[in-house]
Amino acid sequence: MVRPAVTSTSRIARRSGGMQAAARMVPEETPVALSYAGTTHAVMMATPADLEDFATGFSLTEGVVSKSDEIADVHIEDAGEGIDIQIRLRDEANRRFEARRRRLAGPVGCGLCGIESIDEAMRAVPSVADCALGLSAGDIAQSVKLLSKQQRLHGETGAVHAAGFYVPAKGIVAAREDVGRHNALDKLAGALAKAGIEGAAGAVVVTSRVSVEMVQKTAAIGSGIIIAVSAPTALAIRTAEQAGMTLVALVRGDEFDIFTRPGRITSGASADVA
Repeated sequence: MVRPAVTSTSRIARRSGGMQAAARMVPEETPVALSYAGTTHAVMMATPADLEDFATGFSLTEGVVSKSDEIADVHIEDAGEGIDIQIRLRDEANRRFEARRRRLAGPVGCGLCGIESIDEAMRAVPSVADCALGLSAGDIAQSVKLLSKQQRLHGETGAVHAAGFYVPAKGIVAAREDVGRHNALDKLAGALAKAGIEGAAGAVVVTSRVSVEMVQKTAAIGSGIIIAVSAPTALAIRTAEQAGMTLVALVRGDEFDIFTRPGRITSGASADVA
């Protein structure tokens, strides 16, 4: 099943020379259900692309599975107004998930996102304090520059986020886009898992602000560094510090701010990557 990620629409464009009819490419935004054992766990508004990566990455970053091979099968179904991703877990993972679902089935469960509101939202984040990766100031600037070159959907529409994985001397080795910043990061997590790329080998680079969920998902990937074009929230900063993660944000060319664990960043130049 294939749906277009972008659609052409008509508009009236007002410019200095007046108003005229014109076409513009806009991203699709589709309800995507993530279902386990036939039961919907979450529904996300997402770009209908790289959905197998989305299923794998969401399962990993939300703790449904601890490794990608605990997923037995992913089947994508067209549900008319949306898409249903049916995810079948292997026996032990499925038993853990069923136990979790029963635990969250009481009156405090939110019923939409599959978490027990406060406790689950503030779940403990895996420590990445032992991550030995270091980056230069030049790497920071280059990671954002290289990610921009892989933002095909954003280039067409100007309306989607991107998440990429930067490895020193290699550049952006994987990148994914979506109308939702969390979805883009989940898709990246799935792509890395499928390619067998270890999270500790590189830095996560995002075009969005850094919320606590972005830190949680980066830690689940196993990366010790997150780099962002926009600013972080206060909770994201506290969570990154607790996880031993280096949080770099507000990257503008060669300028950026380091909010946590600055020891991983040096002032040198990066190795050139095309």
